Amino acid sequence: MPLSERLPKMVIFDCDGVVVDSEPLTLRLIRDDLAERGLPLELPKIADLFVGGTIAGAGAQARAMGAAIPENWADQIYEKVFAALARSVEPIPGIGAVLDHLDHQSIPYAIGSNGPHRKMEITLARCGLAARFAGRIYSREDVAAPKPAPDVYLLAASQAGVVPKDCVVIEDSATGAQAAVAAGMAVIGFARETPPAKFAGLTELVFDDMAQLPALLGLSAE
Repeated sequence: MPLSERLPKMVIFDCDGVVVDSEPLTLRLIRDDLAERGLPLELPKIADLFVGGTIAGAGAQARAMGAAIPENWADQIYEKVFAALARSVEPIPGIGAVLDHLDHQSIPYAIGSNGPHRKMEITLARCGLAARFAGRIYSREDVAAPKPAPDVYLLAASQAGVVPKDCVVIEDSATGAQAAVAAGMAVIGFARETPPAKFAGLTELVFDDMAQLPALLGLSAE
């Protein structure tokens, strides 16, 4: 069923895990690094703890759990992540077709991410999507507070001149969905890698294949 009887005036995508398939690689790197620092965790636990947050937040949480995390850990792990993503990250299957639908109906779109700009420059360029989002890529580096604060989504909407209630956010984490709700925006949960239960109480609209998204947004099949 479409989100509403009228088309959204803007669609804002989270980046990692929604536009680019960077989460599994990043989580494996964090898992391996934390194991070396005395905190062995399985991948599902890593995902549960850290997806949707910031690397700095992940480091602080890991330190609280007993890992030997140095002060410059975020910089160290980012260098590993950037190098790995530059070699192998791919777009989420079907995201290009979704953007084609939005372009066809002249609906603007943007990215709102807790990741740094450098990371998005690497991933979007490798995935051939940088030009499609040019000038509409927003990071937690641009705002006062990261998700679950609404700041990055409100900035994206403000820059486009669209009121929050007319925006739809596509998120793969509860943290990001909370940010969208706090911004007064509709949110659709992308459950390709995320358990649908994570979105409970935040949105009833959940999907696991980008091919399903145009219909959820009420876009035509043309």
